[in-house]
Parts: sequence; C-alpha cells; structure tokens
Amino acid sequence: MAVVKKSLRLVALMTAAAFWWLAGLYLYLSPKLPEAEALQDIKLQTPLRIVSADGQLIGQFGEQKRIPARYEELPETFVSALLAAEDDGFFEHSGIDFLGLARAVSELVTTGSKQSGGSTITMQVARNFFLTLDQTFIRKFTEILLALEIEQRLSKEQILELYVNRVFLGHRSYGFETAAQTYYGRSLSELTLAEHAMLAGVPQAPSRNNPLSNPSRSEVRRNWILGRMLTLGMIDQGAYDKAVASTDVASFYGLKVEVDADYVAEMARQFAVEKLGNAAYNDGFVVHTTVNGDLQQAARDAVIDGLITYDNRHGWRGPEQRHPPLEGESEEPLTARWQAALRAMPVVADLLPAIVTSVDPDGIDLLVRGGERSRLSWQDDLRRTRRYITEDSRSARANEAADLFSVGDLIRVSRVNESFKLAQVPRVQGALVSLDPIDGSIKALVGGMGFVLSKFNRATQARRQPGSNFKAFLYAAALENGIHPATLINDAPVVVGNLTDEDLWRPENDSGRFYGPTRVREALTFSRNLVSIRVLQQLGVRKLIEMADRTGFDVEEMQPNLTLALGTHAFTPLDIARGYTAIANGGFRVEPWLIDRIEDLDGNVIFQADPLIACSECESPKADEDIDEISRIEDLFEEKEPKFREAPRIIDERVTYVLTSMLEDVIKRGTGRRARVLERDDLAGKTGTTNGPRDAWFSGYNRDLVTTTWVGFDDYSLMGRREFGGTAALPIWIDYMRVALPPEEAASEMPPGVVRLRIDKESGERTNTQSSSIWEVFLEEFTPSGKNKRGQDGDSDDLDGLF
Repeated sequence: MAVVKKSLRLVALMTAAAFWWLAGLYLYLSPKLPEAEALQDIKLQTPLRIVSADGQLIGQFGEQKRIPARYEELPETFVSALLAAEDDGFFEHSGIDFLGLARAVSELVTTGSKQSGGSTITMQVARNFFLTLDQTFIRKFTEILLALEIEQRLSKEQILELYVNRVFLGHRSYGFETAAQTYYGRSLSELTLAEHAMLAGVPQAPSRNNPLSNPSRSEVRRNWILGRMLTLGMIDQGAYDKAVASTDVASFYGLKVEVDADYVAEMARQFAVEKLGNAAYNDGFVVHTTVNGDLQQAARDAVIDGLITYDNRHGWRGPEQRHPPLEGESEEPLTARWQAALRAMPVVADLLPAIVTSVDPDGIDLLVRGGERSRLSWQDDLRRTRRYITEDSRSARANEAADLFSVGDLIRVSRVNESFKLAQVPRVQGALVSLDPIDGSIKALVGGMGFVLSKFNRATQARRQPGSNFKAFLYAAALENGIHPATLINDAPVVVGNLTDEDLWRPENDSGRFYGPTRVREALTFSRNLVSIRVLQQLGVRKLIEMADRTGFDVEEMQPNLTLALGTHAFTPLDIARGYTAIANGGFRVEPWLIDRIEDLDGNVIFQADPLIACSECESPKADEDIDEISRIEDLFEEKEPKFREAPRIIDERVTYVLTSMLEDVIKRGTGRRARVLERDDLAGKTGTTNGPRDAWFSGYNRDLVTTTWVGFDDYSLMGRREFGGTAALPIWIDYMRVALPPEEAASEMPPGVVRLRIDKESGERTNTQSSSIWEVFLEEFTPSGKNKRGQDGDSDDLDGLF
C-alpha cells in the first residue's frame, strides 16, 4: 500500500512538474508569437505580372512563380487528394492531431528515423509563414501554439487556401495552381484525378519527388494517395483503377506567356521597380500596359520575318558550332553529348538548334532539340543553298550536301507544318515602334530579333542616323517658312566646306544622278538629297533645329550644319516615331507612354497614367463630325475624369495637312511605293537609308497609327549595296500594318487656310492650262505666282481650285 501511495505521489509530482514546465514554456514562447493582426493579414509572395491592354500575360518577375487560387476555385477531387495525402482530419481537428503526433514520436523512438510527419495542414501553414525549418523541440512546440492561434483567427477554408498557395512544389513553383501550369501546362481545374493526386504528393519532397525530377517515385506516391482516397471513401473503385492505370504526361511548361513581348515586359518591370521598389517583385502587383496583344504579336512576327528574309538574300553562313564524333566514341555517348549541346543552345525566334547526324548524296539526317529526328533532302531542301561571302556576294550553288555539312554540325531549322527547313539566326537586327498619334500610347514595340539573343532594346536604346527618314521635319519647317510643294529647287551638285577639319563634303543622290530644277513635292517623293540640302540652305539650319526641338527630339548635341538635311544626327526609333505623331495628329505634341495603370493584389489602382491628348476641336466643336472625334478621344479614357489634359499645338494643322499630302505621294509613286500592296489611300510615310548603307528606315502613318521600323547591324556593318529603307525596313512595316490598321475611313477635310490650285508640272507656277498641269495644295499665304512657264498670267478667276 505504501508503495502504491509512493507511486501515486511520484506520478502527481511528475504531472505537476510537467504542467509547470509546459506553463513556463508557454509563458516564455507566447510573447514571441505573431500578433493577431499579422495572422489575419498574411500576404503571399506573389510575383509582378505584366499584361497587355487586352489582359494577355506578357511577363512575370519575382523569385517565386505563383498564381494565387481562391478556395472556391479548387476542384473537389484535388482537395480530397490533398487531405488524403497530408491531413484527412483537417476539417475536424482544432489545428493539432495529437494521435498523429504521438504516432510520429513512437515511430521516431522505435525506428530511429522519421516515418510520418504528424504535422497538420494548419501546423504547416504556421511553419511556412512564421517559423524556420529547424528541427528542434522549441520550434515544434511553437508551431503547435501558433497552429492553435491560427485556428482561432482563421476559418478552415482560409487556412487551406493559404496552404495551397504557399507550399513549394519544385522548379521555382509556389502554390498548386502554378505547379499545374509548370508540370502540365493547364489550370488546376483542368487536371485529371491522377494528376491531382500526383501534385498532392509533391510537398513531401518537392525538389526530389516532383514528376520531372523522379517520375518513378512520384508515381509510387501518387498511387499511395489514390489508395488512401479509396480507403477514406473519397473515390470509388472504378475511379481508382482508372487513375492508377493512367500514364503521367508531366513535362516542363515554364511560364505560360500569351504574347511575345519581352522588350515591353522589361520596360514595364523597370517602371514598376522605379515606382514601387523591391516590393514590386513580391506583393502581387499587376502592370497594365498600353500594348495591344494582337498588334504586338503581329509586330514581333513582322520583324522576325523581315530580318530572316533579309538574311536569306545574303547566303548561308554555315554551322553555329561543330561537335564531330570523337575517335572511338560509340553511338550512345555521342548522342548524349549531342543532346547536351542542343539543350545548351537557346531557341531564338522559333529557330530550333539541330545537329547533323549523317550526310549522304540525297541529304542530311538531323537530331533536333527535344529529341525529334528529321531529314532535309538535297533535291527539295538544300540544292539551292548558297554560302555567304560578303553582304554583296554569295558563292555558287554547292554540288552536294557534303560541300555544305559535316557530321556534328550544329545548325538551325524552322518548322514548316510537319517538317523542317534549313534556317539560321540572322546577324542583322531590327526594331519596330507603333504609337497611337492621338495620345502617344505604345501599341506595339519590338526591340530586336529576340530577347534571349540580346537584351539590348534597339527601339529605345539604339541611337542611329535616320537618313532621309528625318526629311519630314525639314519640310515641315520649310512649309512654315514660305517654301511650298511647287517651289523649284535645283537638283545639282553641292560642295560644302568648313563643316569640320575633314575634307570637303560632296553629297549625292542615291541614284548618283542629278535631275535639275525639281519641285519640292517631287524631291520629297523621290528622296532627292541635293534638293533637301538646298532647302535647308534657304531655310536656315536653326529653323530645322527649332522644329526638331518642338516635335520632341533632343537637340542639345545636334550639330548646326547642312548634313542635318540628310538625317545625320542619331536618334532612336522611338524618337522618330514620336516626331511623326505630331504630323499624323494634326500638329500636337504627345509623349510616348507604356504603362496605363498598376493594380495591387486586391485590384486597387495605385498608379494611373494621365497622358496628353491631341484634340483640335475640344474647346469649340463646330460640326457633328468634330463631336464624334471628341467622343472617340474621351472613350480612350472613359474610366478617368471627363477633363483630360490637352496636348500643346506645335505645328499649324495646315502645315501637317500639306506635308501629309506630300508624304502620301511617297507611298503612291515614290520610294515607298511597295506599300501600295495594302491598297489604301490613307497612308503616308518616308523611307530612310544612311551611307553605306548601314541603316534602313521606314516611318509611316495614318490618323490612327504611327509606325517606325529600322533594320541594321549592331556593329554598324554595311548592309549591302542593294539594301535600302524601301527594301529592308518597309516590308516589315507593311506586314505589321496589314494586321494593325483599322478599316479605312473617309479622307480628312482640307482645313481652312489651305488652297488647291492648278500648277504647271515643270515650272511649278499657277496655270489655267489643262495639259501638263496638276493640282497642288498650298498655305493660302504661300502660293506660287500667276506666271506659268510660257509667261502667261494664270487665271485669277480659277475658283474651281479654291476650297
């Protein structure tokens, strides 16, 4: 009896000691627990997302790839699979599964190793959000206390939602929705029961046991979870049998970008970081750009196709690398070495790396990146191939495939339907910028052949000479100062000295010919350099610089000499496109902008753009069509305040009207006549080619869109003597504008103060003679005299030509 009492007393003392010890531990740890507010304001590390104006994903930035999912969006079979794998009593317990903990401790004591975790989903949320992963008793006890606290503050649905979105699942994927996209390329709601069970098994060992890193172990884990679901009555035998028998199709899908706009995404990222700091990467902000998804895709395709077309004209440069078989190397290690070489080569603009595995008289066999085998035949695919020698010359056609290829050559191919054709990554680069002339918003922007090839954004960073592309601004200044479209300027040799300490400057036309007295309209239409120089001589260099300054160009370092007439001062494609908006919108200065708004994770707008808007009739509309135009402008910003910021007028609308009529002729019958293929009468533009030639440009517009394209080499190499703005840059512009332009509208009415007169084609003077005469437009204060080339007075009553 005394022994029993003594034992009871000992048990009581031990119980009391344990109680006081636990109480003391609680008092020690409780001040270190998070505040209640922190539990109710848990934030996920959600990456920065960049989207187009129509909501398509352009890019995502942040250390953790995460696509948050709401509890109500979770499929029932997925929730069941997750509970079967991690915590089947989740909706019943109060945050702690004491039997599970006891079982885990017993297994640890008896086996010496961890067999089952014993942690509930609530405990895992506590650990993932607030605690370290150190395997200590203090940390485990803190986890238990925190789990109890979380259960008091949050609903079961909220806790499960936090877990589903927080847990790491391998390959930089956080959260199950992200993992579904990463491994299966589909949303969680689109996956099968077997795939739900596969993902539910990943948290146990995410880096080692995901379906890509260890497919066999992942399948074992998947089947175990399916078995648990069957035992728990979550699924029936038929569903279990079908799921277990299914073959997993997991593959690495990476980020599901909907629009190829890497250069735009990088510009948006930089803007967001400037505004938000490093919080931009983790707090779930969404940056809405002005870029239209369809137009951006069309721009990217047009640039790539244009550069490849240029490259094809100049010959094949041979393999990018060589990986010949080593002496004594057997097929298996050789194939493994080739596959490793292919994986190391990036895919550039959909051009796939491939290695030549055999060469014979009938063609070559290929191993394409990704493991696909293919063949290029000599007769159908290769016999027309000619090697590059210089930009101006190619070799004769080869006699057989062995003259061009060797086993182990790493080349490029492009996919055409179900087969491939020989390709190569162009050395030449290009850029495209497309702006809305009314507000300056960027509708599409391409900064090069491919972001993976070069992150240098040529649309915004490459300062290149625009050549004749700049003449539009010269003639805008000339029209302001009394030179009109019919003014005769002598196209004859010009010799200019004292520009620098170098030799005399003797400019020429591209054709090398001189055309004598030439009307200004004809000079711009056919890009006569010598006329442009004489126009600038008559105008004065300072007036051209002043015009450039008004239209938004940086003129601080512009050298005041006559070479400016030929576009010798370097600008970016974005600079040029911005300048052309002032011509397209009737004379207003707008600024290019890309970011429409930034929203936080809850959809609150924390930044909203407020651009300048070009509106000629905003204050005093005079006609129904004017009111319609104002409504169109206000519709651009229907979610903003009714009063928008009006852009300042910098050019008389009459000047832009006359200049546009001249630039329309560039397309109708001048250096840009290839654009007639678009079969539109509302397009105007100007080609540009610099000495060498080293740069090819085309800028063109209508009232809806301004687009500038540029082609050239980053190292200023020569492009080839037959390459001009009309052959290298204009085709890109055409391909893009074919998709981008809205349906053609009626022509703009001639503004007051512009007159239309009949002139003699040769003298440029007014005439009433029908033959050898044309209609021309003038500012009413700057019209030709009434004398024609025969010395006759023009008909002063020729009112048919005045509007």
